[in-house]
Formats: sequence, C-alpha cells, structure tokens
Amino acid sequence: MYLPLAFRQTDLPALHREIGNCRLATLVSHGENGLQASHLPLLLRPEEGRYGTLYGHLARANPHWQVLAEGTEALVMFNGPDAYVSPSWYPAKAEHGKVVPTWNYIAVHAYGRAEVFDDAERLRSLLAGLTERHEGPRPQPWAVDDAPQDYIAGMLRAVVGFALPIERLEGKWKLGQNRSEADRRGVHDGLANSTDPRDRDLAQRMNG
Repeated sequence: MYLPLAFRQTDLPALHREIGNCRLATLVSHGENGLQASHLPLLLRPEEGRYGTLYGHLARANPHWQVLAEGTEALVMFNGPDAYVSPSWYPAKAEHGKVVPTWNYIAVHAYGRAEVFDDAERLRSLLAGLTERHEGPRPQPWAVDDAPQDYIAGMLRAVVGFALPIERLEGKWKLGQNRSEADRRGVHDGLANSTDPRDRDLAQRMNG
C-alpha cells in the first residue's frame, strides 16, 4: 500500500480497533494458479504475537485454503469508512481554483503466513468466537450450542480454519492531513452535512 508519511498510521491500538470495526475482510494470496481472494469475517487475537493473530475459516471446497497451507505470504485488507471529497468544499477553490476531487478513506493491511487446521475442537472454538462477536449485541443471541450437535459436526467437517500471525501491519488514514486547516474543516463540514451516513461516519473520524 502506498503510504505517504502524512497519512501513515502506526498506533497499534488504533490499527487493532480498525480491524475490529471491519465486519468483512479481504484475504489475498498467490499460488501456482495465480491470485486467490476470499471475503470473510475474521477474529483478531491482539495478545498473540507482536501485532496480533487473525483467525478465520474457509469452505473446504474453496481451494484458497490449500494456497495458505503452502506457507506463502498472505495479505488481509480491512476497509474502513471512505468518501468522495468535492473540490467545492475547499475554501482554496474561491482563492485560486487550484483544487481537484479526491477520495478520503481509512484502510489497514495485515501481512503474514497462515497455519491451516481442521481439528474439530479448535474449529468449534473459532466458530463460537466469531458467532459471539456478531451475535453478542443482539437481544436474543444465537449460539453454536443452539443447533443440533450432529449438524454442527457436519458443518465443521465442511470448513478449514486458519491462524495468521501478523508479521507486518500497515495503516493509512487519508483524511486530508496534507491540506490546510481551513480546507480540512471545509471537507469535514461537507461530509458532516451529507445525507449519506457513510460520509458522516468519515466526518466523525476526522475529529479523532
């Protein structure tokens, strides 16, 4: 990922929070048949390893897990809020007109080599953790134990798990840090007044 110094994020807790905020990650790796990409929810264990360890699972029928098993480096992308930035929001437009559109966004890239596993007990623990993460806030959360045990056993045989210790972690907070304070405030106000909740989400992040 291209990382100009002004946009580089190196604070580990902030990077971990962004990973936790992303509901669906993109896993990319390269094997003998070329690039493989899968979109999947992941679980971060921040206490494991220098930068944390990511856990997830793939369908056994998905050849991507076999690429991971080869031990080649994988890239996991976590996309945060993003928004189009109109030149009309810059006070500089009225001053000299030398402004163009851009796109502001937050993104985290994690790199590492995965360990693949299909042990039923370990898979069940992983699925329980992922389920609790997304079901926990619900009034009546569903749990793995709610389903018939033989059904869950069959589902576990149909997936392959992986643990990916993060070896390198990159964060990019492209929020107009290279612009003047007046231009940044103009962008913030333009996004904050948008009817699109995604724009307003990014505006809130510019306050942080």
